Amino acid sequence: MKNWMLFTITALAAFLLALLAVNIFERKSEAKFAYQPKVALEGIEPRDSVWGLNYPRQYQSYMKTKETTFKSMFGTSGHHDILDSDPELVILWAGYGFSKDYNAPKGHAWAIDDIHKTLRTGAPMKAGEGPMPSTCWTCKSTDVPRLMNEIGVAEYYTGKWADLGTQVVNPIGCADCHNPQTMKLTITRPALIEAFEAMGKDINDASHQEMRSLVCAQCHVEYYFDGKKEGAGEAKYLTFPWKDGMTAENMEQYYDKFEFADWTHTLSKTPMLKAQHPDYEVFTTGVHAKRGVSCADCHMPYQTEGGQKFTNHHIGSPLSNVENSCFVCHREKVEDLVTDVYDRQRKIKEGTKKLQKLIAMAHIEAAKAWELGATEAQMMSIQAGIRHAQWRWDYSVASHGAAFHSPLETSSTVTAATDMIQETRISLARLLSDLGFNEPVPMPDLSSKEALQAFIGLDMKQLKEEKEVFMEEIVPQWLKEGKKREASSSVKFISTSN
Repeated sequence: MKNWMLFTITALAAFLLALLAVNIFERKSEAKFAYQPKVALEGIEPRDSVWGLNYPRQYQSYMKTKETTFKSMFGTSGHHDILDSDPELVILWAGYGFSKDYNAPKGHAWAIDDIHKTLRTGAPMKAGEGPMPSTCWTCKSTDVPRLMNEIGVAEYYTGKWADLGTQVVNPIGCADCHNPQTMKLTITRPALIEAFEAMGKDINDASHQEMRSLVCAQCHVEYYFDGKKEGAGEAKYLTFPWKDGMTAENMEQYYDKFEFADWTHTLSKTPMLKAQHPDYEVFTTGVHAKRGVSCADCHMPYQTEGGQKFTNHHIGSPLSNVENSCFVCHREKVEDLVTDVYDRQRKIKEGTKKLQKLIAMAHIEAAKAWELGATEAQMMSIQAGIRHAQWRWDYSVASHGAAFHSPLETSSTVTAATDMIQETRISLARLLSDLGFNEPVPMPDLSSKEALQAFIGLDMKQLKEEKEVFMEEIVPQWLKEGKKREASSSVKFISTSN
């Protein structure tokens, strides 16, 4: 009996080992032939669909950035009107495009559609019109490195946003981050290379792991449009303010040195700074960066399919994929990890909500001081306080992952800004008293986006009507001409015959 049991166990073990060996052989065979290129990627190929013929898994996962169903406590991959939920922002950005329209960012696949629709780009009916320079396309499309290569960087930066409407039709994608011949990560935006040079560094010395963050840092950073660059002519060069360092204080110092302002506030008359999205800078101050974790480790985790390990290009919140994004390092329960994130976000959100209301009130109080005859000398320190407090607030909220990436740094920045604006409002109260005004300054309805847009003089009805005409008449022409141009660019298939 024992012999039969031993024989059965041995036979079963042999059978299972054979199955394992067959499975391993199949997976190795699949791996060997998985990435046989089907097309030649020549030059800068902006079409992701062409890259997808060679790298179908990556392409299919990237296409999921079109999904708009994800929601977290404060984030979403779908449409969210931030001005509606945080109306005070209309006051903070009075005189700047963001007071017209500011929505939560959707996935990369929506980049072109979103920049067409936003009221910030206006409704230009022909080339050479509109409020924004051509530089505004820089982080939106794989057509950007193509154009920089074809017409030159300075020429690309020169002109209006509408000038390139027929040329920029493909959203963020493969050619933004990969060398088509080697598939190595590469930098396609000169501003990042120049920022490293300004700090005395060479980006070519970066390791592969560092590049898994730096390709993101081409766009997820603070930047400004430099219209005074030597020899640039009328070009608006996209530039990173990293020469003095990468903290909020360092960049503020950089801007203050040459009195740069993104715009002048229509109420307080303050020369203002607008933080873009300093995600990379804030991330570098957090614990994950210090442990050598890259952006891609969490936002583009590895996954396996059919024996193939590849990077998931469904770039989005790690909270939508906790098991793959977080479990590589952490062993807590999913709900515990998510709770930790929400706790940090909630506490910092409480601080920024209070702060933005204080800043909005300061702008309105400053407007009252001007109305009562305040002089530029009397307002100088007050304007500096408003400028510096709002910069720190904006720096903290414009980096959408700041509360998680670096909660200590972000909390410190918000606290400093709160102290600044409180001191500034005390100075304003004293000045108003000196000017004979000894009562609270009347405030508009700070809970209504529409009321505040009317308060700062925006004709939203006209802006929306003009944009609707633009979307119906101009954008379809742009896309049609762009796709027609691409159709004339043939795809060269690689022969697989022996």
